Amino acid sequence: MRHTNRLAVAFACAGLALASSPAVAADCGEASWYRMGKVTASGEPMDAGRLAAAHRTLPFGSKVKVENLSNGRSVVVRINDRGPFIGGRIIDVTEGAARQLGMIRSGVANVRVTLVEGSGAVGGRACS
Repeated sequence: MRHTNRLAVAFACAGLALASSPAVAADCGEASWYRMGKVTASGEPMDAGRLAAAHRTLPFGSKVKVENLSNGRSVVVRINDRGPFIGGRIIDVTEGAARQLGMIRSGVANVRVTLVEGSGAVGGRACS
């Protein structure tokens, strides 16, 4: 194989690897918690104790790590609902997840959301 052909194959493989990786794997912003409704947007029964969350765009079944930036606590949740529907918020977590994050009293927290399983982009706002 000629040298130029090897380079072309190497660049093509590198481009394929870049194209298959998620566009954005982390996002920072405000999270809130909720426990309303009987059925989630995915059709699952709502269970406030389950480690789950609502996200506007991630596919149902995706898993994300949510880190509370003020206390360092984190939890992995499964996306099974749509939301949040309040401007400025990037994710709504169930009451069970909020307890693990230490945000029950405040109701909201500044968080980092990182995709750990699934596909899609979570947003891309920088963390401060």
